[in-house]
Amino acid sequence: MTAIPEVATVVLSATTTAGAVATVLLARSRAAFANSTQSQAARADSAEAREAELRAEIRHLVTARLPAYAQHLVSTHHPVPGLLSPHLSETEISKLIEAVLGEFSETILRQRHRIDAAAWSAVRGTVSHTQSVANRMQDVVEELQRKNDNPELLNALFGIDHLNEQMIRHLQKAAIASGAWPGHVREDTHVPDVVTGAHSRLHGYERIQIVSNLRATNVGIVGRAAEPLAVACTELMANALEHSSDDLRVVVTLMQTDNGAVCIVIDDAGTGMTPEEQARGTRLVSGEGSSVLLLTELGDPPAFGFAAIGRLVADYGFQVSIDQLSPYNGVRAVLSIPPHLLVEIDELTNPISAMAPLPAPPPRKPQRPGLQSEDAPVSDSELPQRRRKRPQNSPGVSPAPSSRTPDPDRAGAVWSDFQEGLTAARNDPETEDAT
Repeated sequence: MTAIPEVATVVLSATTTAGAVATVLLARSRAAFANSTQSQAARADSAEAREAELRAEIRHLVTARLPAYAQHLVSTHHPVPGLLSPHLSETEISKLIEAVLGEFSETILRQRHRIDAAAWSAVRGTVSHTQSVANRMQDVVEELQRKNDNPELLNALFGIDHLNEQMIRHLQKAAIASGAWPGHVREDTHVPDVVTGAHSRLHGYERIQIVSNLRATNVGIVGRAAEPLAVACTELMANALEHSSDDLRVVVTLMQTDNGAVCIVIDDAGTGMTPEEQARGTRLVSGEGSSVLLLTELGDPPAFGFAAIGRLVADYGFQVSIDQLSPYNGVRAVLSIPPHLLVEIDELTNPISAMAPLPAPPPRKPQRPGLQSEDAPVSDSELPQRRRKRPQNSPGVSPAPSSRTPDPDRAGAVWSDFQEGLTAARNDPETEDAT
């Protein structure tokens, strides 16, 4: 009987101990469950945060980075924003976004080149047709000049011819920039003829002073390169005129170097170029990448001058630099003609090479009532008379005085006395009767 209470006490103690252990285990289980729930909630919050971050990054890519990247492909001066969350830069997400930018770039460039090629084709077609019309108009004007001897009418015709010459020049540089050839094949031509023929194509040519320091009078340019070099020289002089005031002179100096080259140095007194303009111009005139030049890179409206020079540099092998400072704090442009494009011209057998089919010289003064026989021949003093005087047999050409305004009748000359006499003889009935 006395053992029963002891057994009961043992059983009760064991039960109490088991209950305590169960209570502890249950508490631990609840704590573990609570911790698990909190961890899951935290993970859920973290996943939502990452998803929100990714959505923001994609939104930033679409609304900010891609448009900026498209502008950057046009001009590197447009910055491209980086990742919205910099800590993603080393993650897989960053790599995927960069892949999207790369594919976007390739697609944009492919489409741009396709559209640009079509635009260049349109330029070539339009320019070709307009050039044809302008050349026919020039033929008509020249015919009128030959048939008329009215001084007032002749002056008007010379003015029309000069305007038409400028129009042909603008069409020609656009055609060259678009990949067309210059449009003329010349004979071997004296270097001064190339320069004076080039300057006569410009509005404001009277501001250009040409100084020749050539050692010989018979140095010329091979026929295939005469017109390309004339175009390049024209555009460099045009740039000098356009970027300097109307009362400032542009000095063009011709010189020969010891390595056999001839340099045409063009100095202006303008404001110069900004570093950006200089870098862009240097790239264009270098000829590098001229075959893949985009029309949209030339501005609005497109500036074809430097682009045309670059095409000619790439095709004919001369050099052009525009990265020097002129003595007048403007721009110095140097066109260097290598020896393989130069030739000695025999002035006995081939004294003159005309640069272009230019207007005939004014006819002799007709005898009319009210006009005296000693009246001077008609001459347009405002436009260059395009003839070239026969060079003298001297060891060199003296430089023109720097303080004297160039005489258009001399500075703009590419026609020879021989050609004038021949034209006059053809139009003189007495000469025809004599023959």
